[in-house]
Amino acid sequence: MFAPRTESAPPENSEGVGTVVLVPTRFVWPYGGRRVFLTGSFTRWTEHLPMSPVEGCPTVFQAICSLTPGFHQYKFYVDGEWRHDERQPYVTGNYGMVNTILLAGDPIPAILSPETPGSRSHMDVDNYAFQRVEAVPRISEADIEISRHRISVFLSSHTAYELLPESGKVIALDVNLPVKQAFHILYEQGIPVAPLWDSYKGQFVGVLSAFDFILILRELGNHGSNLTEEELETHTILAWKEGKSQFNRQFDDHARQFQRRLIHAGPFDSLKDAALKFLQNGVSTVPIIHSSSQDGSFPQLLHLASLSGILKCICRHFRHCSSSLPILQQPISAIPLGTWVPKIGESNGRPLAMLRPNASLSSALSLLVQAQVSSIPIVDDNDSLLDIYSRSDITALAKDRVYAQVHLDEMSIHQALQLGQDAASPYGFLNGQRCQMCLPSDSLQKVMERLANPGVRRLVIVEAGSKRVEGIISLGDIFRFLLC
Repeated sequence: MFAPRTESAPPENSEGVGTVVLVPTRFVWPYGGRRVFLTGSFTRWTEHLPMSPVEGCPTVFQAICSLTPGFHQYKFYVDGEWRHDERQPYVTGNYGMVNTILLAGDPIPAILSPETPGSRSHMDVDNYAFQRVEAVPRISEADIEISRHRISVFLSSHTAYELLPESGKVIALDVNLPVKQAFHILYEQGIPVAPLWDSYKGQFVGVLSAFDFILILRELGNHGSNLTEEELETHTILAWKEGKSQFNRQFDDHARQFQRRLIHAGPFDSLKDAALKFLQNGVSTVPIIHSSSQDGSFPQLLHLASLSGILKCICRHFRHCSSSLPILQQPISAIPLGTWVPKIGESNGRPLAMLRPNASLSSALSLLVQAQVSSIPIVDDNDSLLDIYSRSDITALAKDRVYAQVHLDEMSIHQALQLGQDAASPYGFLNGQRCQMCLPSDSLQKVMERLANPGVRRLVIVEAGSKRVEGIISLGDIFRFLLC
């Protein structure tokens, strides 16, 4: 991983006879460690140059060296062990497996990613020294189709039964449960969604999600509301579901969504069919329900499937044969994936919704509904990532009936996020971190493995160092790219 720019060094003598062209080159070790050093033919293999962790990305180390044009070899010394980057060009040399680079005297044509300064309205001219040259060749459409076909074949030959854990619990809510109590359960159990059971019909009839709570809170804040705070104490889930189309006439698409039949899968459905149900219906969770009778009576709720579970199956299957999927080693900036901050002059594409921490919670909820997104990056004045507000965060207001004590237009996003900091559940968190990030240069395989972790539904793409938001990639983005 390197980023050259040519410079002319001072004349070799006072008469200015001859110049030495130097190329500032960034070397990156993105695989973690405590102490990382760089050495190579340009140091005659005798000097170990210390590499520094990138701010905001402690597992990424970098060093910048000014090199003469030509062929160079290098490797890394990580925590006392010699290493080379298998994702970069490498050969077997006198010093074992070493990485290689070839620097020309003129700037090498760069494939600019969204982290390139030239794509930013607030670019710094000096930052042109860090333009990135993609070491991985651009992938052809044929290779993309090969990768998609192999993934499709794999998903078609495996069933949803493989998503069932060896042990665990599944929570379902009765439709006659008061809405207020239901959201307390969602918060206390740390789950964003629960299937609904109708004992009168003897079947599962739908789901209750954090999005329902958002619509309810917006309705309570509406002065012309038909639903009062007192009614919320006894208002049942069934009553809410039946009246939702009347409460939300302004959101016709959502009203139709909630009136449809329950989207579910059987244990013997293929993983491909299950994945397509997520994409075609715009849902984040699909209950796996099994009935031993032909008429579907006495259904059993086996599991709540998510796209991350299906993605984990893909990663596990292709982990040791990734060469069969040419697309996996491509950097995410080189493939049409996710939602990105538009470049200068771009008028097309879906804008990326972002908010400041002092914005009102009401504005955040309105944006979640109107933009039909599941999360919003929270950024500072420089668009650097501070936090993220997701639909599931709304259940924190169920704690101690906070929703009855605040006004949505008076509470800031920062205050709302503080309410959920002591949430008992780790769902939606990975290693204690709320904001899951990646770099534009990260490979698709690395991004997929991160998204395959339970509770991680999206990665915010940031610029190394500044953590300036460049885009966002969701689980749905991955599957739409791979299957559609």
